[in-house]
Amino acid sequence: MPQSVIAATSQGPVLGTWLHTTARFLGIPYAQPPVGALRFAAPVPVRPWTEPLDATRYGPTAQRRPFVLDGPTTIPEPTIQGDGVLNLNVFTPDPHPGAALPVLVWIHGGGYVAGSAASPWYDGSAFARDGVVLVSIGYRLGIEGFLHLDDAPDNRGVLDWIAALTWVRDNIEAFGGDPGKVTVAGQSAGGGAAQTLMATPSAHGLFRAAISQSGAVRSPQLPRDAVADSARLTERTGVPALASALRDLTGDELLALQDALTTPEAGLPLAPFADGELIPVPVPDAFAAGTAAPVPLLLGFTHHEFNPPAGTTPPPAPPEAVQAMLGSHGLDPSAVAEYLALRADEDPAQRMGQALTDAIFRGPSLALAEARAHHELPTWFYHFTWGSAAHCIEIPFAFDLLNAERVTAATGPHPPQPLAEAMHAAWVAFVRDLDPGPDWPRYTNKRRSTMIWDITPHTLDDPLSAERRIWTARAATP
Repeated sequence: MPQSVIAATSQGPVLGTWLHTTARFLGIPYAQPPVGALRFAAPVPVRPWTEPLDATRYGPTAQRRPFVLDGPTTIPEPTIQGDGVLNLNVFTPDPHPGAALPVLVWIHGGGYVAGSAASPWYDGSAFARDGVVLVSIGYRLGIEGFLHLDDAPDNRGVLDWIAALTWVRDNIEAFGGDPGKVTVAGQSAGGGAAQTLMATPSAHGLFRAAISQSGAVRSPQLPRDAVADSARLTERTGVPALASALRDLTGDELLALQDALTTPEAGLPLAPFADGELIPVPVPDAFAAGTAAPVPLLLGFTHHEFNPPAGTTPPPAPPEAVQAMLGSHGLDPSAVAEYLALRADEDPAQRMGQALTDAIFRGPSLALAEARAHHELPTWFYHFTWGSAAHCIEIPFAFDLLNAERVTAATGPHPPQPLAEAMHAAWVAFVRDLDPGPDWPRYTNKRRSTMIWDITPHTLDDPLSAERRIWTARAATP
């Protein structure tokens, strides 16, 4: 039976529960609820309390509905009603000051418009079992988090991430963590968040390492692009892109506006962008210039992020559509031709799926790894190829949670536990030691060592050389 446990934060005591070998503190507020005048404001510190705060249940989520592409999201992502969405969860094996354990701060994905820190796939019990404190955070999504508004601060969701990391710095010692041993991590939009925080000077010093799993960032992400999206919202809906005009709308009304803006061809219009202040330059430019945080980085992707699942009937994908999509993601005509020749034998629908996978995830991640290698920064690169190798499928392996809800629906029956143990051990070693282990060499411009996560994990040198050359040497300026 769970037992009660109390930890003392700088705001007041919090009441959690012991379950097996892990103490769980759920739904701890790190900022005031973003409602009323605070709905589109920078996060504001919470008011202190004196009686123990109930932290035995997950707190409200900013998600009002799960992310849907061609069907329900792979990850079970609960929607929990309530205003206090700026909350976090702590999983620790030793909730006492002085334990000095390494800390992993997890930022969920969901295209920056959905996702939930309350997902059972983000349970931190396996990390706690292995001596790592895991913190999962909620943050503002969609219009509330990322739409440019002339009368509100930009990148409010990014400000939320920084506020949560600041809370970790100030409070994690009470939960057995070491504020000097923080790794920031996430998958998909959460992986993009890790990259964005590395490119955000005011976040530097709040973490000592980063993990980007299938990281996705907006492209292009200049201020003019965000301003154009705001104008497009007003053009399509008649509603001014102003906090004063949006503040009192219901959640459903905001979702309707969001739907008008986030059409399939729009990319990621509600995502972090380079506003020139908080985020000085686009994320790829920061890495290319060497101004991103020079901390150790572990990054990679799955082989078929957005390929159509087996047994489905995807929409037609003529070559012209693939060409247009590749061009919109920055490939010049000769690079488009080279890419299509590389995929000439593939089914048209699979070709389009792989092109999306490469344009959104693999190409940008390869470019980022190349930039890091150029600056001789410690980088470890991976390619997850087991099974369907679809988007999100690697998460329960990294978390060693193959028995979690809906995992086998994504992986099929009997996913390989040894693969989960190996991948999870590498993640733990990286968070603890800033190195995933001797069997995984760094990515350099001489070897380009890449960990292949498959039934038998192994490393190869430059296994994606053809894709790397296309996406890093022949990208056109958008």
